[in-house]
This record gives sequence, structure tokens and C-alpha cells, in this order.
Amino acid sequence: MSPLQSLLLFLSILVLFSLAVCEQNGDFQTLNTKFNPRIPLPPLRTLSSSKRFEGSSDLVKLKYHMGPVLSSPINIYLIWYGNWARPHKQLIKDFLLSISDTTAPHPSVSDWWRTVSLYTDQTGANISSSVSIAGEYADRRYSNGKHLTRLSIQDVIATAVRSKPFPVDHRKGIYLVLTAEDVTMDEYCRAVCGFHYFTFPSKVGYTLPYAWVGNSGTQCPEVCAYPFAVPEYMAGGGPGKLSPPNGNVGVDGMVSVIAHELAELSSNPLVNAWYAGEDPTAPTEIGDLCEGLYGTGGGGGYIGEVMKDKVGRTFNLNGLRNRKFLVQWVWSPILNACAGPNAIDLN
Repeated sequence: MSPLQSLLLFLSILVLFSLAVCEQNGDFQTLNTKFNPRIPLPPLRTLSSSKRFEGSSDLVKLKYHMGPVLSSPINIYLIWYGNWARPHKQLIKDFLLSISDTTAPHPSVSDWWRTVSLYTDQTGANISSSVSIAGEYADRRYSNGKHLTRLSIQDVIATAVRSKPFPVDHRKGIYLVLTAEDVTMDEYCRAVCGFHYFTFPSKVGYTLPYAWVGNSGTQCPEVCAYPFAVPEYMAGGGPGKLSPPNGNVGVDGMVSVIAHELAELSSNPLVNAWYAGEDPTAPTEIGDLCEGLYGTGGGGGYIGEVMKDKVGRTFNLNGLRNRKFLVQWVWSPILNACAGPNAIDLN
């Protein structure tokens, strides 16, 4: 394949509709995947007459399937799997805490979450804007080894729950498993960068919504930390890599994947609420519809109009403690298009 062909292939990538499904003992587990720039898919088209909002749902129609959303105040229980440096943990926690913070300047993380909060359940209750870190557990001993599978993630959660560092919160809790750079996962980098689902009572004892995201810094930053790293075939052509807002390719890349998964976990926690397609084992959710879009004019491999700080680091959202983040947009049920608070009205 010529360099030009490689570039054209890359520029056609925006959305990932591929989802991995595993089956064990008759149970299906949906894995909602984060953007893999090596999988060619049709580009999004602009729906709105204004370039302020991007994207298209022409291929799939987002529907509500009558299931619950996370309408109660959301308690996040963090499971740090492997060895984590304190500054890296703090960066991720600052992002999570920024969701409910209203002090950061516009465009902020809380502004971005307002689009997520537009989604409702059948009673009309919106996804909560109250998100807090309710507990943390450090699994420094790699209790389930350094290679995990989709089902063994549930064993990791079970280990944390049984050690009782935090309560089993089956009403308001979600469990976020974050794995260190030296932990591998089935299909990680090839097909998934993160996923969400819910635990099986046979594994954990309860049905608990959860998400997993890995640190791709040393494994595949060009796949899971894009656009802070780019594939080798992009060398010498196409858009170059961007400077991460907090100086860490792996962790800054994780933040956008975490945002993607939290938005979808909140709007589809039991895989029976908001998604496109008729098969709940392979849903296309509110983050999937906006893969690769971070600002106005995004499309065709271009992430859109974003900002840079004084030293050239790229961001589109402000957070608490003067943090800055680059986070993908999500699908708005009001606009029927992808939207973010850093949008620029070009009309």
C-alpha cells in the first residue's frame, strides 16, 4: 500500500461500530470498544446546517429501550490494578471530580457532562450531574495476573469487593477498573481500549455496572492514546501527533477513553437503555457515534478545532485545579448530532 493510500485509509476513520462479544456458560458480555484508528469505517457526515455540531446517525438510529439510566447521584469506586504513580492517579481523579465541579472556566468538563445529563429514563429522570469518588482500592499484587480477560475483570472487582475497602453499592455505585501499563487484556490494542458492562451475580454476588480502561502508554499509544500518538504508517504524512495536555501520553489518552465509557455506562448501564441497533449484544452507544470528534469541523481524520496552551499542549476542556483535558464529544439527543462545549458557531 502506498503512503497516499495509507493516508486515505486513515482519513476515512471516525467511528467504531465493531464490538467484541464473549460468551461463557450461555452469558453474553458486551464490550463497548474505544476508537481503533486502524479499522477503516465510513466517515461521519454533518447533520446540522451549522458546522457547530458534527456527526451523523444515518447508518444507525439511536433509540431508548426502556431500561434505567444512572439518575441517582453517581458514586464511582476506583480499582487501581497494578502499580500506579500517585501523580497519574491524581490526574484521573481530577478529571472525574471535574464532572460535578462548576468553578472551572468554560468550556469545562461539567459543561461537557451536561450533554450526557440530557438522557432520561422512562420516568423522565435525567442522568445525574452529581458524580463523586466514593472509594478506592489498590490491587498492587495483580491478584488475577498481568494478563486479564473480559470475564476476569469481574474477578478483579470481586477481589476488591470482598476485601471490603468500600461497600457493595448496587443502587448508586459504578466500578471503574483501571489497569497499569504492564497489564494486558484480550484484544487490547487490536479491538478494544476500554469497555463497560455489568457484573454477573455468579461472579461478584451482585449486578454492578462497571467499566475497564487500560493505560496504553507502552503498549499501543498510537491506537488507544490517539491523537497524542499516531500509527507508524502515518509517519511523513497526514496530521501529526498532538501534545497531551498534562504531559503524559498514556494517562491523558486514558482520560478520553474513561470519559467515553462513563458517558455510555451512565446512559446504558444494563445494556437496555440508550443505544442504536436492534442487537443489545452489539450496541452502538452515545460515545461510539462521535468517535474521533473533539471540536468543530471534525471529520475525515481531523479531530476538529481545539485549543492549545502557552507551551503548545492540546485541550478542549477545563477542569478543577487548573487542569486541562482533551475529551471526545458525545451524541446529543436534542440536537441529533455530536456536540461539545468547545463548539464554534461558524455560521
